Amino acid sequence: MSQHLSEEQKLAVPDNYRNWKKWGPYLAERQWGTVREDYSQNGDAWNFINHDRARSNAYRWGEEGIGGFCDSREILCLAPAFWNGKDPIIKERLFGLTNNQGNHGEDVKELYFHQVASPSHSYNKYLYKYTQNEFPYEELIVKNQRSREETEFEITDTNSFDDNAYFDCFIEYAKADVDDILMQVTIVNRGSQTAQIHVLPHLWYRNFWKHNDRHPRPSMKSIGNNTIETTSSRIETYYLYHEEGIQLFCENETNDERIYGVANEYPYVKDGINNHVIHAEPSVNPELFGTKAAIWQQFDLAAGEEKSIKIRLSKSPKAEPWADFDAVMNARKQECEAFYNSKISSNLPQEQQAIAKSAFSGLLWTKQFYYYDVFKWLYGGPGETPPNRHDKRNSSWKHLTNRHVISMPDKWEYPWYAAWDLAFHMASFVEIDPRFAKQQLLLVLQESYMHSNGQIPAYEWNFSDVNPPVHSWAVWTVYEKDLKRTGIADTEFLETAFQKLNVNFTWWVNQKDTSGTDLFEGGFLGLDNIGVFDRNHMPEGIKKMQQADATSWMALFSLNMLRMSLELAKTNKIYEDISAKFFRHFLNIAWAMHHIGKRDLSLWDDQDNFYYDVVELSDGGSERLKVRSLVGVIPLFAVEIMHKELFEQLKDFQKRANEIIRTRPDLASLISNLETANKDGNFMFSIMRGFRLEHLLIRLLDENEFLSDFGIRSLSKFHKDNPFVFGNNGHHKIQYEPGESRSGMFGGNSNWRGPIWMPLNYMIIQSLRKYYTFYGDKYRYEFPTGSGNKLNLNQIANELTKRLIKLFERDENGKFRYHSENHNQLFTNEEEFKNQHLFYEFFDGDTGRGLGASHQTGWTALIANLILEMESNS
Repeated sequence: MSQHLSEEQKLAVPDNYRNWKKWGPYLAERQWGTVREDYSQNGDAWNFINHDRARSNAYRWGEEGIGGFCDSREILCLAPAFWNGKDPIIKERLFGLTNNQGNHGEDVKELYFHQVASPSHSYNKYLYKYTQNEFPYEELIVKNQRSREETEFEITDTNSFDDNAYFDCFIEYAKADVDDILMQVTIVNRGSQTAQIHVLPHLWYRNFWKHNDRHPRPSMKSIGNNTIETTSSRIETYYLYHEEGIQLFCENETNDERIYGVANEYPYVKDGINNHVIHAEPSVNPELFGTKAAIWQQFDLAAGEEKSIKIRLSKSPKAEPWADFDAVMNARKQECEAFYNSKISSNLPQEQQAIAKSAFSGLLWTKQFYYYDVFKWLYGGPGETPPNRHDKRNSSWKHLTNRHVISMPDKWEYPWYAAWDLAFHMASFVEIDPRFAKQQLLLVLQESYMHSNGQIPAYEWNFSDVNPPVHSWAVWTVYEKDLKRTGIADTEFLETAFQKLNVNFTWWVNQKDTSGTDLFEGGFLGLDNIGVFDRNHMPEGIKKMQQADATSWMALFSLNMLRMSLELAKTNKIYEDISAKFFRHFLNIAWAMHHIGKRDLSLWDDQDNFYYDVVELSDGGSERLKVRSLVGVIPLFAVEIMHKELFEQLKDFQKRANEIIRTRPDLASLISNLETANKDGNFMFSIMRGFRLEHLLIRLLDENEFLSDFGIRSLSKFHKDNPFVFGNNGHHKIQYEPGESRSGMFGGNSNWRGPIWMPLNYMIIQSLRKYYTFYGDKYRYEFPTGSGNKLNLNQIANELTKRLIKLFERDENGKFRYHSENHNQLFTNEEEFKNQHLFYEFFDGDTGRGLGASHQTGWTALIANLILEMESNS
């Protein structure tokens, strides 16, 4: 019986991963080519299991599919596969290039769209566009052997979609109950000719039994009446119902004969269904049982014709599985629509409402079950032969045991979490699912994630790499937004996060301020090619570097910790003592940014009125790296507004803060408005004094420097004609490039020099709104610089927001501006393309063209925040 609960009611059910979130879109869109599945000696993850081997290799740590669903432990998986009758393989997984195959790094070469999703995953919809002609696998590989001077060769550059010779494959899921999943696959022939399509909904178990003797092999078997029964000690019994089709069974076991040239342990292996359908081989089990099954249906669809296939996966037997199918599907659609109508104002333009809904839905689709036990990966599980690894990647992270549903940046390009990406994701998730946002932020602070030394893991390629410390910002953002929405202060969440973040803060102080000067390093800090050289590997002749961005991130970290501790001090006085500690940290960092070493060389350059990194040279000298980039803009983020009522409640903190200021007035003199409240009773804590803020904004809002038609560039356009050269013991040069970098400094996927990057644009806008809260309307600045048009900081924040939204709006030809020219005809002229949104990793600084990962809704979902926040700040 279908349960009629609103989406909000489903989200409020406790222990959700045993309830309404038990099933969801938790399959990766690429498991091959990941570090987890790499058992090579030399750590060549991309080639150990590549796309070609993936159909034959049973994975160790996860599974993948096209628009797939699974339970929250990824025991049982459900996803469709397709075949157009011409391809050499069935389409079970998305194809893309490896890091070394693409001229700008790895890249998915398919067209698919995360159309709709509800936070409980009671309704999800996905669109995959499948060619009717043979899929151009080889052409995409060969024609991407280009130089870095050229753009990527995409599937839209082939003739695959000429004359609309493709199928739209809509994949929908709806839940009749917690353990009752409806799946509907609707195929539409968009071409002008009759075309054949094979549809093969797959149901299979992740191979958990091979590596764990505690769990016996599960089973799937046909029990007649178009029904498959599945039984497992880990997830009990489920029944899969289908209307038509041929049942095919094999085992989710590696085809050792194909991969390794040795005899198979089982006669019907993982690629058995593929080989039977494509080559008519006797590679499926005639006795109709196994651990992987598919329902094979094929149709000849006339031009414009559509066909729907219904599947039901239920824990309880169903005498009439189709009786309420359509009613449940429609009810869940309506609940999903009602949910978004309650979150996205109807006062917004229709296009902006659609962008926000699409962004949130894509964010929800990019959840993934992520499983990785580093100790077992390095040394094997109990009774297993240890892997032969020369490359002991992540060997200092043996404690790390991850086995959770996690928000991913992009489930094809980045099917592994990244600590700072995830922090940005939660700033969007809190708008639609605050409980999930809090759970995710606490997750990476757990003992099975965070190192005992306090470091938060970066990403699986190198957990020891250093991401910017934005977790505290995310925690405070989620807490504040949730408090504003509900009126209830979740101090348990805040205190739990604060205690763990305190350990992380100590790691930063101990590991990244090795001189004890309150100036910080950190390496590339996620900014890739934005530097004149790789900041993780200093050139000869450089002793160390003091980074303007790392130091500013730590100033923000201090402010976030100060604000959290003051909030907690309202109900627990012990936090007043801790507040004074972070207050002093903030002052020390702010002072240090303007006083370095014997020569008193500041990160702030009084001639250029901009912040730069400073390098200490081996000969005892020091030098500013005068690269105008986001590195020098990040100090803008270290700002917080606090009301005088807060200090009036906390007398002990107020006393100790005043004592610090009294004994070190030089510290207070460097900070904006520390002692003076504005007319509304607000104090502002900020590195930026009025003079520095004004002059930084002159550059930031200059269209010949940072300001683009589509937001703030990562690197000033000044460097297009004025490249910066650092000539110490070598020749290092950086020049403005609006799109993909032509430098191979960081390997294949090394794209950033000048592009627009949504998360830091979001933080710029948030910071400007905070400055406006303090300064109000009387402080006005030119926008753009040199125009004579003066606006207050809130108006400037809105104007920047409009430029970012412009990326997702149509140009004069009717296409979204982020589409490249090779997308132009399809996405401009074809009705079935023109309304489908993609969410790119970053955007060309001059044209707005989308770059990098094409489904990185993760942090690009912040466009939804910007839309909602501009309405409330207009």
